[in-house]
Amino acid sequence: MFIDYSKIYVKSGDGGNGAITFRREKFVPKGGPSGGNGGKGGDVIFVTDTNLTTLLDFQYKKKYVAQDGAAGANSLKDGKYGEDITIRVPVGTIVKDAETDEVICDLVEPNTSYVIAKGGRGGKGNSNFATSTNQTPRYAQDGKPGEEKTVVLELKLIADIGLVGFPNAGKSTLISNVSAARPKIADYPFTTLEPNLGIVRYKDAYSFTIADIPGIIEGAHQGKGLGLKFLRHIERTKILLIMIDVNSENYAKDFKTLVNELDSYSHLLAEKRKILAFTKSDLLTKEEITKLKKKKIPGYKGEIFIISAVTNDGLSTLMDFLWQAILNEN
Repeated sequence: MFIDYSKIYVKSGDGGNGAITFRREKFVPKGGPSGGNGGKGGDVIFVTDTNLTTLLDFQYKKKYVAQDGAAGANSLKDGKYGEDITIRVPVGTIVKDAETDEVICDLVEPNTSYVIAKGGRGGKGNSNFATSTNQTPRYAQDGKPGEEKTVVLELKLIADIGLVGFPNAGKSTLISNVSAARPKIADYPFTTLEPNLGIVRYKDAYSFTIADIPGIIEGAHQGKGLGLKFLRHIERTKILLIMIDVNSENYAKDFKTLVNELDSYSHLLAEKRKILAFTKSDLLTKEEITKLKKKKIPGYKGEIFIISAVTNDGLSTLMDFLWQAILNEN
């Protein structure tokens, strides 16, 4: 199950209290203060894990609390530090403050860590407060409480190419053909109910990633269909491949609608390079394909690709073009 949103509670450990003790040895009946310091509380740390692709684990566990530091002891013994707690998340996870919606950190790099809640400082024992005028202090410092907060986790897929199109435009068929991804494919809208990520092996020595999201409908940026839930997954892509079914009655209107939905949802999507491909060319005659290649789409000035993910027509040319486009974006 693909889960890309969750809300959890995190709390770091409290610092241990400082000790109030005095030396009581056989030949030192009135020894000085010997209270040790309290140990620091454990941190709560997010760590990115390349083996994770979903936030599913956070559906079952919502509370993460690190260990408290131990109190100080006699004979100047400091308390043990509390153990940190590590929370593993997929690469591409955004952590937000649940109350303010402010982004705390954006974990886009593999094997990186971020301390989301620092452990409380341990309190000082009474041995730290002895002075020439007060050689037997009978007080110590309490440990500081750990930090606590409720955070929202959002996962955004990281891919080179993002597939954009209306439901049943052939996106899932394409990604299943050019990569090892195996999304559900059928001849009805909204077959794809969750994002799919595929790795394309290019000329044996190279590879790039393609993200397929559920089909967009008009009003997707306002929450219609499945668009609002999944549009964020193509915000990180370098290039958007807009796919239009050759059976469409109005290519220009479809292109304009799709671009408007992207632009309305996010300025990040509005600024990305867009490449246009007509799908299901196996349903056209050679004459119709030739005519379609000369088609002018208002608002689009790039090269138009006409492909069939079923018969592989035009796929090799498209993959070559996408690879060069990715290189130019780097």
